[in-house]
Amino acid sequence: MAGHSKWANIQHRKGRQDEKRGKIWTRIIREITVAARQGGGDLSANPRLRLAVDKAKAANMPADRIKYNIDKATGSLDGLNYEEIRYEGYGIGGAAIIVDTMTDNRVRTVAEVRHAFSKHGGNLGTEGSVAFQFKHCGQMIFAPGTSEDQVMEVALEAGAEDVVSDDDGAIEVITAPSDFEAVKNALEAAGLTPEVAEVTMRADNTIELTGEDAARMQKLLDVLEDLDDVQNVFHNAEINE
Repeated sequence: MAGHSKWANIQHRKGRQDEKRGKIWTRIIREITVAARQGGGDLSANPRLRLAVDKAKAANMPADRIKYNIDKATGSLDGLNYEEIRYEGYGIGGAAIIVDTMTDNRVRTVAEVRHAFSKHGGNLGTEGSVAFQFKHCGQMIFAPGTSEDQVMEVALEAGAEDVVSDDDGAIEVITAPSDFEAVKNALEAAGLTPEVAEVTMRADNTIELTGEDAARMQKLLDVLEDLDDVQNVFHNAEINE
């Protein structure tokens, strides 16, 4: 199956995330906290917590810091009570945006998200206003030049839903969220390591933005991602600045 060109956007996003590495630990700690509180501290029985711990290790978080936050979330230590809230809205050119937050103060969070949208040319929508344009799924992306035949064989055998060949040679593997871990493990066992591996909200279709519109959209996304309570920002814009 053919798809749109995503590689440049992926590299662009990773570069910006690297610039904000200082906030990565904070977001991962929140994810560990919520995952452990909801599903317990046993990694073998809690897939969401395993994924959060994998992210922590990839971000070079020390093992004792990881354990501390799991213990804190499961009641061994006192901690804040975070709740997950999703906001939906529109960016430049009608691009769809989903903002996932974890917060201990929903009044503060909605005010900050609404302000970011309104100040930078977007509009905060109602629940369900754009989510239908995205699919909740596992996504693994391999760099151009990776063997599509090998990825397809291993991924489909392991239970992937689809393998997508993008216009620029990148290869996407799409899974159900529940199958993500098994497919990722099978691919890595075959020597196929993805550049991106996450459970995400994948846009069904994209909107290409260039020039000033692209710059304005990137500014809006940067402001949203910089908010303390924001965990993830998903959108359907292809940004070509």
